[in-house]
Amino acid sequence: MATEGLNALKISDDKKKYIMDMLHPVLEEMVAETIHKMPKDPVPFMLEWLEKKKASEEDKLLSPEEKERLTKENEDLLVKVNKIKGQVQEAAKMASEAQAADEEEEEEDDEDDEPPPGWEVDQSNKARTSVSAEAYGEWNAKKAFVPPVLVKNEEQKTRLKACLTKSFLFSELDATDLSIVIGAMREVTAAADQRIINQGDNGDFLFVIESGTLDCSIKMADSSEKVVKKCEAGDVFGELALLYNCPRAASVTAKEPCTLWQLDRDTFNHIVKEAAEKKRARYDGFLSKVPLLSSMDAYERSQLADALKVENFKKDDKIITEGEPGDKFYILEEGSATATKGGTEVMSYSAGDYFGELALINNKPRAATVTSNGEAKLLSIDSRSFKRLINVNDLMTKSSKYTK
Repeated sequence: MATEGLNALKISDDKKKYIMDMLHPVLEEMVAETIHKMPKDPVPFMLEWLEKKKASEEDKLLSPEEKERLTKENEDLLVKVNKIKGQVQEAAKMASEAQAADEEEEEEDDEDDEPPPGWEVDQSNKARTSVSAEAYGEWNAKKAFVPPVLVKNEEQKTRLKACLTKSFLFSELDATDLSIVIGAMREVTAAADQRIINQGDNGDFLFVIESGTLDCSIKMADSSEKVVKKCEAGDVFGELALLYNCPRAASVTAKEPCTLWQLDRDTFNHIVKEAAEKKRARYDGFLSKVPLLSSMDAYERSQLADALKVENFKKDDKIITEGEPGDKFYILEEGSATATKGGTEVMSYSAGDYFGELALINNKPRAATVTSNGEAKLLSIDSRSFKRLINVNDLMTKSSKYTK
């Protein structure tokens, strides 16, 4: 059929031969694949197919040595990309906190730091000059993880467990993982005005605050230090340096005597980080479909996912009650719920809907009662995280159609 069609064309034999030998095999394969996949928009699909075809043909021309070299270059580039990603996130975080400190005294729970020189710290003697996320492959095998176990009495374990339950970072840990983390953490104390970590240093530990307050500060161009946030009981600082191997982006100083719990890099990466990544992956797709959060980028959604806590309700359970103070914002993940005001139904909710925000924004009691219609799963965000992570102006615009 193709030959008959060509013969009818008034073109030279050389061009007919070029079509049959060069174009026809590629076009036939591409059309067959397009018909098989039936994409809604075939043009981008075919362009991508041609790019992959070109790359595949080029790969065939490479020697094994060249392939190995390019693979190594790709791995090195990935490490550099992760380094830049971590540094950008650190810079964005610090800029955001500095702006928030100028506007109000409301602080958050994420910053990067390192243990003070005088503390007894179980330093692992590993040279760590990279400032990128940990990369593993055949050339850098991931070692079997054996968590450290630091002896604690029951009173310490009880205090530490109570401390960790206040932190979103540890909320996804099951009982086994939580027990491992508790066993690996070291109790440390800091005196008033003691510097806990220094901006620019490498960090092998994160800290959870049990009691006391600390100032987080950054160096300005004139070498002075500016306080950008206050860390309080239940807050975590130092985790981003562990996630991305970035230098500490700020210094942290105790304002008063403090009790802290210190967690090492390896335990964090193997236990806490993996749990956090699973949580982010699980909720990223869901959050992207919530209208209020549609303008968030992937990084902002990941920060929000870290702060989410799951709450389950049964039929007729009151999720929020009219007249009570508001301390949480809710997103309905599964099930349905109904809002009533003075006994009259004013709103119904299904998966992806949200409520409870106006009481937090206006600092007023709940204006309605929301009741679960059956088994329901909700994601809650505490007041501080809500104001830090969500664009209140967008929320007010989208919420103006009703009052909660």
